[in-house]
Amino acid sequence: MATTVHIGDPMNRFDGVEKVTGAARYAAERPADGLLHGFAISSPIAKGRISSIDASAALAVPGIVEVITHLNRPHVASDDSSYDDDAAPPGSPLRPLYDETIRFSGQPVALVVAETPELARYGASLVAVSYDAEPHNTDFEVAVADRATPRVVRSHAMNPPDRGDPQAAFNASPFRISGDYRLKAEYHNPMEMHASTVIWEPGGKLTVYDKDQGSQNVQQYLANVFNLSLEDVRVLNPYVGGAFGSGLRPQYQVYLAVLAAKKLERSVRVVMTRQQMFTHVHRPAAVQCVSLAADEHGKLTSIMIDATTATSRYEDHSEAVVKWGGKVYGCENASFGYALAPLDISTPGDMRAPGAATGMNLFEIAIDELAYAAGKDPLEFRMINFSDRDPVEDTPYSSKALMEAYREGAAKFGWANRSHAPRSMRDGKELIGWGVATGMWEALLMQTTARATLQADGMFEIASAASDIGTGTYTVMAQVAADSLGVPVESIRVKLGDSDLPTSPLEGGSWMAASTGAAVDLACKALKKKILDAAAQVHQSPLAGVSADDIELGDGMILMKADPSRAVSLSDALKASGGTSISAEETFKPTRDRKKMSHYAHSAVFAEVRVDEELGVVRVPRIVCAAAAGRIINPKTAGSQIIGGIVMGLGMALEEEALTDHRIGRIMNHNLAEYHVPVHADVGNIDVIFVDEPDPHVSPLGVKGLGELGIVGAAAAIANGIFHATGKRIRDLPITIDKLLA
Repeated sequence: MATTVHIGDPMNRFDGVEKVTGAARYAAERPADGLLHGFAISSPIAKGRISSIDASAALAVPGIVEVITHLNRPHVASDDSSYDDDAAPPGSPLRPLYDETIRFSGQPVALVVAETPELARYGASLVAVSYDAEPHNTDFEVAVADRATPRVVRSHAMNPPDRGDPQAAFNASPFRISGDYRLKAEYHNPMEMHASTVIWEPGGKLTVYDKDQGSQNVQQYLANVFNLSLEDVRVLNPYVGGAFGSGLRPQYQVYLAVLAAKKLERSVRVVMTRQQMFTHVHRPAAVQCVSLAADEHGKLTSIMIDATTATSRYEDHSEAVVKWGGKVYGCENASFGYALAPLDISTPGDMRAPGAATGMNLFEIAIDELAYAAGKDPLEFRMINFSDRDPVEDTPYSSKALMEAYREGAAKFGWANRSHAPRSMRDGKELIGWGVATGMWEALLMQTTARATLQADGMFEIASAASDIGTGTYTVMAQVAADSLGVPVESIRVKLGDSDLPTSPLEGGSWMAASTGAAVDLACKALKKKILDAAAQVHQSPLAGVSADDIELGDGMILMKADPSRAVSLSDALKASGGTSISAEETFKPTRDRKKMSHYAHSAVFAEVRVDEELGVVRVPRIVCAAAAGRIINPKTAGSQIIGGIVMGLGMALEEEALTDHRIGRIMNHNLAEYHVPVHADVGNIDVIFVDEPDPHVSPLGVKGLGELGIVGAAAAIANGIFHATGKRIRDLPITIDKLLA
């Protein structure tokens, strides 16, 4: 019988029907008997101390059960290490309701617990909290200007070593540019807000439904903070309504919900409001000083990058911002500098393509600027400086089909029809600009465990604690399993998002498909061998002594490929095994050989922008992204990931920025009416091309991560298109109307 190949098939999502019909239940939709609801009261000051809390008016309202503060909370751990998690930066993690200290505006200072969410919110308005405010600073530019404030980061991963003599090369070069490129702080606004439903079970065991990107990370965090055994706390996140890095760390609502459940010995739900989504992790504000030089042929001679990003005063969140420009293009002379500017804000965190989305987009605007200074077509300039070797690590790339991406993307976009001069393309009152940029993201691999099980009904269950945050993990796991076992994908069930399942890392860094896929492949191959071993135990088995490579599975049978008449039914094999199922669990571990090469996915992004010459309104009617991202398991889900990243890049380029009233340290536009993100009317046609890029070195399945690749380069391509349209070089993202009309 012929075996269907599922890897490479653009099949629909396994979880698609549940999501569009409402059958998929998210963290705030889990039922529980006697469920209470908590509402967090947020601090209105940015720095200081709580001087008093009076909850008497709230507690007098029928239906309000408790107001929990630092004065009456249950016991929690007292050491910083207990509050660490798998994504925690150095420092002293936030301890909600631990003491009277206020570190940022919006910090939770009390939790009102009531019979209904509406009553809890009303009760919060009755709690009187007094504060002793202290001087604060939430202004990134003030912190950067104060040279005594920024802290230099010396980590090789964040701040690569210098090479050559970049200053001398810069001074001697005929074409040079230098400038400061800025990005405003951006905040996570996925459709699903952070929420937790904690179900109190007899004996004090907890089942926690949480919006996160790693159930086992949250499980360990809760066990450490509340002195629980891992057996007494189970965390589930089978459905996540978008996360993009916001759920890598346990957010404060899960802490508050567990705190209340332990104190009251009842089930409790806490959901952040949309406004409270602006009180936790976010992409930090950044300034990147870039100096570039090229010779008369357009070849880069000097790269100098120095960046500063914001962090909180209580933790040092750093990102790999400066390395990208030094990696993607060949240049013998380069220097890098990176520092943190502490502010009285919540700790920033990972947001889709952390570091790269900031550093690479800002760098690619500078590259475009140098291309024009050198009189080169921006695409030609990038191709001139292509390098098939990682200049930072001095290692070859395992694969780098970026040149093919340039060519295929340019052909699809029609780049050859572009005129070079700014303001030279027009349609009526609209100035037309075509911009290009390079994208890049690391192809990471993490240790992951998966279990494959033949069940009594003949279905194959694939299980791992891995998360699906909308990326399609359910689907790609099924496709890999189907191919590894040689069975139809309809025979596969997938279980994930449960801390009780085999160990999985956080869903981040775009490593899940490659890492979990490798573990699933190993588990399925091991299961196939176990099934054959069981079949060989059947009385007078026709498969005794046969190798696993010589059999295939199909129609409920185990058949010899060369002679299908030699077969044993799966049900007979199960009986011979002495159980009702057969399981195999395997762990994939990346090898040290990976360090001999650099593993990255690359892209070429082309954008058309149209700028109303009188009003400064920018439209982006079309974008083409050609991605070189290794083997594509599912072109449909992969294409969706690239499109999603590009849409976020559109927001970075034109819309997203947190606006803070620095007098009180509070973000003013903490809602979707005023914090603008791209909506349907903003998004034009987006074409995604996957360049053929076989890579036997990057991962066992040849898979590279691409969930974050789409945003890297997208904002720069749009910004570069705006320059081509208007002749105005805007170095400050987002590019809003006021900047174009200035």
